[in-house]
Amino acid sequence: MAKAKIYAVFGLGRYGIAVAKELVKSGVEVLAVDMDEEIVNEAVTEIPICKCADVTDPEVLRQLGISDIDVVIISMATNLEASVMAAMLCKELGVKTVIAKCASEMNCKILSKVGADRVVFPENESGIRLAKHLLSSGFSDILELSDDVSMVELDVRPEWEDKNLLELDLRKKYSINIVSIINEGKVTVNIDPEKPLKKNMRLIVIADTAKLRKLK
Repeated sequence: MAKAKIYAVFGLGRYGIAVAKELVKSGVEVLAVDMDEEIVNEAVTEIPICKCADVTDPEVLRQLGISDIDVVIISMATNLEASVMAAMLCKELGVKTVIAKCASEMNCKILSKVGADRVVFPENESGIRLAKHLLSSGFSDILELSDDVSMVELDVRPEWEDKNLLELDLRKKYSINIVSIINEGKVTVNIDPEKPLKKNMRLIVIADTAKLRKLK
């Protein structure tokens, strides 16, 4: 069984708190960090691991064990300098995925340049939605079509290789509908259900959001 990812949230404003609380509610390990001791003291009632610390200090990040974190969400959009420093340091310390909240398109470009793997606009993506997307491990390009239905891109699982869609009957097993297949950069919409799936293919599917977790 795959090891559960460990998350960190830097900045406990409304957005950061929403992300952290949703992740904690789902049972994953979360480190929440903010510079304001009062905010940290309030947050610790719902987020067990809360620290008051300066995330722009490399030594502080080392002491926090950031190199062991899989995903860091930087939620300090009003402080671009701090966001940039935190993103750079996290990547230098080996964090695989850094997601940064940004306040403008220019800020997004800057944060992407310094190492953020993904940037988000809070008005376009709620903290709760981001957390749910992160918890859908193994999926990418997730689009919520409604509260219950999502469109996602996913890899062909090892047990699906060399089997066709008729054999797999994914609709019955996982309530997913395959709308297209990506193979060597080409997108196929008219899918042949008797053609075997290959390792390098990716599937675009529409599915019941709750049942997607069966595919983790």
